[in-house]
Amino acid sequence: MKLVFFNDFTLGVLQGNMVHDVSNAVKDVPHVTPQDLISGVIYHFDVLRSKIEAEASKSRGIPRTQVRLRAPLPRPTHMVNMAVNYLENGAIKEPRPINAFLKSSESVIGNGDTLVLPPEKATIFHHEAELGGVIGKPARNVSAANAYDDLFGYVNYVDGSARGLGNGSFYWGKSWDTFCPMGPSIVTADEIKDPQNLRVRMWNNGEPRHDYNTSDMAYNIKRCVEWSTHVTLLEPGDVIAFGTNHQGIGAIQDGDIVEMEIEGLDRLTFRVKDDLHREWPRGIDKEMADRVAGRTPPVAAPGR
Repeated sequence: MKLVFFNDFTLGVLQGNMVHDVSNAVKDVPHVTPQDLISGVIYHFDVLRSKIEAEASKSRGIPRTQVRLRAPLPRPTHMVNMAVNYLENGAIKEPRPINAFLKSSESVIGNGDTLVLPPEKATIFHHEAELGGVIGKPARNVSAANAYDDLFGYVNYVDGSARGLGNGSFYWGKSWDTFCPMGPSIVTADEIKDPQNLRVRMWNNGEPRHDYNTSDMAYNIKRCVEWSTHVTLLEPGDVIAFGTNHQGIGAIQDGDIVEMEIEGLDRLTFRVKDDLHREWPRGIDKEMADRVAGRTPPVAAPGR
């Protein structure tokens, strides 16, 4: 099942190119905010699933092109982002120590929204296309063997990055408002046969950028869930982003239209706005790709 929020954060199910309003099926879920609602739906999904399916089946649906698809996780409590978690197509032989950072929930935007570059003097702004795993139940000290039991589903997740600020500060580089396009849906885990073998692609103005497989992770999904939940309790509706392969990384700048697609997760599209109209070289940032892969020495303030 593909769960979406549309228009004024009405809960829907995406089937093909049609969005079906299922808000009546979840009207008894206590909530104040849209995030409260989706977190409650996720937590009680075993009970609600049949009601949601029945509501979707009797709905005529609305063409996807006629609605505004919102972020399916509008304000997660925790957004854990795994850092340097890919082997860069085998270039890295020894995984770096496992690491992560928290990204502000205020950075989340949805399909068709705009990522706004701040006026700070970053050396460059990058896109990072990532697979996000959505937590399905309260998760603390989850074992790797049971990790998939705690994942409700998956999302397309973009980690916007400002380089060269604050001596490499993750907070300064990652948590700007609008720096996390996500969606267009949460795809339930039963729809994804093997999340550890998914093709991840991105295009900027139609030009290919990221194109990698999740099999290239240094620390696999199970280990990331185990490690993250050892550090802190994660709740339904929280998300773990499993990192990116930097070999397709590139700059984002004013006027760009960026698209991302992971197998089975549909396509996420967002725009980029920069009031200063700064420019960087187009195409893949080979210098960054080589540095992360260890083909050139690190600089003083490395990116992620």
